Formats: sequence, structure tokens, C-alpha cells
Amino acid sequence: MARNDSSNARLGVYPGSFDPPTIAHVHLAERAIVQCGLDRLDLVISVVTLGKSNDHLTPLADRLAELHRLADTNPALGVRTTEHSLLADIADGYDVVVMGADKWAQVLDPQWYGGIEARDEALRRLPRIALAPRPPWPMPDDDPAAAVPHGLEVVILDVDEEHAPISATEVRAGRTEWRALPPQ
Repeated sequence: MARNDSSNARLGVYPGSFDPPTIAHVHLAERAIVQCGLDRLDLVISVVTLGKSNDHLTPLADRLAELHRLADTNPALGVRTTEHSLLADIADGYDVVVMGADKWAQVLDPQWYGGIEARDEALRRLPRIALAPRPPWPMPDDDPAAAVPHGLEVVILDVDEEHAPISATEVRAGRTEWRALPPQ
């Protein structure tokens, strides 16, 4: 649960493995804060990452340290961890959940939930979705398989196309100019 006070602050959550955070992550976070009128956007790492082997990830403490360094440069960013793996559980208590089209495809896939009924129940719990295009992944208006299920609110983020090819995988492979912060 994101809220621990009774403030009227608008809170967003941006879940990811952030291994490492990239300039695209920062751009997406900044666009979501502005476009969704957020007071704070929490960058959240799940202790148990869905669909990824923790054996291949940078240790959690190192990823969190880098996110804290990043959050120190922007007072609207927060950093959290969660024991949850499903987006609907991670987003509980937030006003907005931020994701790219690649994550959207995963969110819509019933295999992560154990079936269509469980998926639909989880999706009904999602707050407003701030969705960023990430070619070649389809957007809701481009492909019926990516369509927004009834009852969900999705806002398409206005992001710079130049960030589309940026990935943490490529940063780990040597594209250091895409890294959000220089390594320490």
C-alpha cells in the first residue's frame, strides 16, 4: 500500500527491475509526473521479479542504491521495494501505474495469473494506467490483442521517440551513454 498518511498527494508507481536505470526510465518518469499531475512517483523494485531470474540481475542492494542516487536528483521521485510480483498488487494504493507497451503486453497475458478470470480480477484492481509506446510492442489502438479491457483507464504518455530503442539490457552490454547515472 502506497499511502501511509491522509494527504491528498497524487501518487504514481513505476515498477521495474531497473538493472540499471536508463535515460529512458528517467524520461518516462518525468513525462508521467507532468502528464498525470503526480506529486510523487515511486520507482519500485520487486524482491521477486516476475518473468526474470534473480540470478542474472545485479544484486538488489546495488540497484536500490542507484535508484536512491537518481531520486536524490529529483524530489518527485521515491524509491521502494515490494514483496509483490503482480502489477495489480504493486499498484495497490497508488493513483497511477506507469509502464511501457512491453510491460502492457505482459500484463494482458493470462499465463501470469493462472487464467483469464484471475487476470481480469487483477486488472480490475489497477489504478489509472500511464502507458508509453515502445515499438515494436503494440499499443491499444494498434492491435486488438493490446486493447484496453472494459473499465480500465489508460492515458498514453507523450514520450520522445528517440528513447524507444533504449534498454537496460543494451546498457549492460556496453551502451553506457544510455545509463541514467554514471556507475560509482
